[in-house]
Amino acid sequence: MAYSDFKTINQVKAKFDLTINLINLFPQSEQIEPSDYLKMTLKRNLKVAFDNDTKKARSELIIAPLLIEIREMFNGKISLFSGRDFNVDASQGLNGFCDYILSASPFTLEIESPVVTIVEAKNESTTVGLGQCIAEMVAAQRFNQARDQMIESIYGAVTTGRVWRFLQLSAQTVAIDNEELVIEDADDINIAKILAILSQPIQRLHLF
Repeated sequence: MAYSDFKTINQVKAKFDLTINLINLFPQSEQIEPSDYLKMTLKRNLKVAFDNDTKKARSELIIAPLLIEIREMFNGKISLFSGRDFNVDASQGLNGFCDYILSASPFTLEIESPVVTIVEAKNESTTVGLGQCIAEMVAAQRFNQARDQMIESIYGAVTTGRVWRFLQLSAQTVAIDNEELVIEDADDINIAKILAILSQPIQRLHLF
């Protein structure tokens, strides 16, 4: 069993004894203005990504630039991992690869704690990836705990590149945002909201 075997919310809920809530997770709608570089990158990339309409194209042309922007916001003092194995507890199905992992450690050669955000890329609707993303978040929580990093909340996102749905794991409770953020073009205000949400768990650690 691996992360990708968790196909439904009910499956991961039962496996890890979780409480699942659907709420307005980010009611204040904070925003972080994207850099000129990101704006130009997305102006160039979005049409190509949407026209290709594949997970690979949207992952490379939309998701990766947004996550690299987060790393730049913190002056490269956090690490971003793409398509890396994250084997935490194979006996519980907490193994396999994650599309993207953000860690608040500057070490970039191997995944180190504290892992703060998991991003799962999907070719279909965000609902399809919720079970898998939650399993990866549980793995991140246990990974941190095993290294004496007691992080209050792990963040997660399931995204098609164009559509983003965010999650938060605190103790045994998973909150799923009832709002999806949709990127229509390079000037979309939701880009600023996505950047703000992705930066929150790092800011809360007061490491920078």
